[in-house]
Amino acid sequence: MKILIISDTHGMNHNFMTVLKKVSPIDMLIHLGDFQGSEEFIEASVSCRREFVSGNNDFFNGLPKDKVIQIGKYTIFLTHGHKYGVYYGTDNIKEAARQRNASIVMFGHTHVPMINMTDDVWLINPGSLSFPRQNGRVPTYIIMEIDASGDAHFTLNYLNADR
Repeated sequence: MKILIISDTHGMNHNFMTVLKKVSPIDMLIHLGDFQGSEEFIEASVSCRREFVSGNNDFFNGLPKDKVIQIGKYTIFLTHGHKYGVYYGTDNIKEAARQRNASIVMFGHTHVPMINMTDDVWLINPGSLSFPRQNGRVPTYIIMEIDASGDAHFTLNYLNADR
């Protein structure tokens, strides 16, 4: 199973379409908020399962701020992250995941990618496809793959192929 995880597209969908073309076919798309009005466009761009949460710049779109989903043997907590102070650390968001019995939390908001699997809760942040803030400021996304044994593997990918 191949899952594309993105966040913080902020209504600028060119990079999303480039990534989608590059990684297709996918079995699921997860968007972790800050669509800024482009959620219908993104939803219409894929025919696979879609899981979306609303970000701090998404107003009146009717999407939940937080969501718990199941992918194979994993319980996953989806949130944009702004309600959990992710700019200042990950303790609050980890605790929120634990309270929901989730072993993985996926979030955005910081525009800085993260794959941290050193604790009892995996922290997954795909960064931003539109306004990256990490060194080099290259747009990023994550591919989650579930192998034949049901185990999850995460790969951080850069929009530019030369990275």
